[in-house]
Amino acid sequence: MNKIKNHPFLSVISVNPYKDSYVSGVSNFLNDIQSPEYDKNQFVISYLNTQGYINSHIEISKNILEEDLFDAINNKIYDELALDQALEYQIRYIEVFNNKSYENRHFQVFIAEPSTIEKTYINAIKKLKYIDVIIPSPLLIKSLYTKEIIQNSGVHCFIYFEENDAFITIYNEKEFVYTKSLKYTLIQMHERFCEIYGERVEYQDFIKILSDDNLKNRENSYTNFIVKLYKEIFAIINDILTYAKRAFEIEKIEHIYIGSEISTASVLNEIAEVELSIKASDFQFDFGYEHANKSINQIHSLMHIYVALSEDERYECNFTIFHRPPSFAQRESGKLLLLIAASFFIAFVYPVSYWALTYAQELQYKLLVTTYSELHIERTLRESTIKSREADKEKVMALLNKEKQEYIDKKNTLIKIHDVKVNYPMKAKLLYSFINDLNDIGVKIESLSYNENDKSKKFILNLVSSEDKIITALLENLTKKYERKFKFSLEKILYNKESAKYFSELKVTIL
Repeated sequence: MNKIKNHPFLSVISVNPYKDSYVSGVSNFLNDIQSPEYDKNQFVISYLNTQGYINSHIEISKNILEEDLFDAINNKIYDELALDQALEYQIRYIEVFNNKSYENRHFQVFIAEPSTIEKTYINAIKKLKYIDVIIPSPLLIKSLYTKEIIQNSGVHCFIYFEENDAFITIYNEKEFVYTKSLKYTLIQMHERFCEIYGERVEYQDFIKILSDDNLKNRENSYTNFIVKLYKEIFAIINDILTYAKRAFEIEKIEHIYIGSEISTASVLNEIAEVELSIKASDFQFDFGYEHANKSINQIHSLMHIYVALSEDERYECNFTIFHRPPSFAQRESGKLLLLIAASFFIAFVYPVSYWALTYAQELQYKLLVTTYSELHIERTLRESTIKSREADKEKVMALLNKEKQEYIDKKNTLIKIHDVKVNYPMKAKLLYSFINDLNDIGVKIESLSYNENDKSKKFILNLVSSEDKIITALLENLTKKYERKFKFSLEKILYNKESAKYFSELKVTIL
């Protein structure tokens, strides 16, 4: 039975706290276990999904000493992200290198609340008692390069969908660059599919649709709705990639690895190549493990190869707050036994030790008196310096607050000007476009109104026509013409016998 590299343990257990699943690894064999138990000879590893932490990129001056680096990063994170000063966040970071920056050091920082970690692992801790490593899931991908499972360099994008999480991660030259949580987990995809389809579909039935419905089979009643769902997902992914390339000065994404914890009938990498115009492969890698159960997903396998790496081959970003039980000497019972043993020893050597301790205390007292005199002078000087600096700080902060308020006032004024110049002409343009469409097909407007709030912008047109078919034809033409720009809603068509006319209310929502 092989021992884990750099760890004197006989086995490894990987934990998925979001689905309460556990995979045991012994040698090169992985196996699902339903009821894990505490064992001091096993190494326990888990991960935080992208919804469990905040990720940010910051710069720190190279003049900051290494012993002051953690405090400097903490202070800057609290200020830049406006974190609650009353909470003590778990803050971890890794250094990334930027050849274009000579004055500053660059860090990717991960921030999590201890309460979030406690809630996430409440079930796992009841069974295992401790977790050695909890690492953000995107950092596990580093193992693919270290183990040379991916040998190519360049800019790579990794996309993975799970039931409780979906993330996109970018690596450049085998180093972590950026990660973002996608709002389309499998559960969220199910909710969106039901909205598109217009009827409630059970979650298990939806998973079966994804597993069985091949988009090439146009005869399936669900195909068009799945296509629309995938197009929405890849449109969002494309926006994220566009932002990342601009923010991190990336010229080109050279390859995408995309997959899901469930098997899908439609190959996601083929869809990604079509929608994003980037070469893509399946997020399935050969880790060299034998699986007792094919349901073991890639995240579990990534955790196991992470443990097998040395500290300089992987990212060290450990969020665990569930440490192993202390050694015998550090436990209360152990301390008691050691104290009893020490008491017996002291009883025999008391006369000699009493004299030695008395002499040592006298020397220590003299040393402390001398040290106190020196420290008192230094303390007085530092207190004076601090008061002077605090006075300067108050003056600077007053000026800063004044400049901030002036900036806010100017910003609000510009926003109002922009709203008047852009939004109002836009409403007139949209209205003109709709009236032309109505005139072309022969439908008249009885009245119209416009509503706007934080969530939507909506036109309401009361239509009049001599035939109901003309109104339905109008709705069909508008839907095709303005797909992805407007949402059209027409609930009913009423007939007035006196005027021999058809009346209907058309709602147009700007997307």
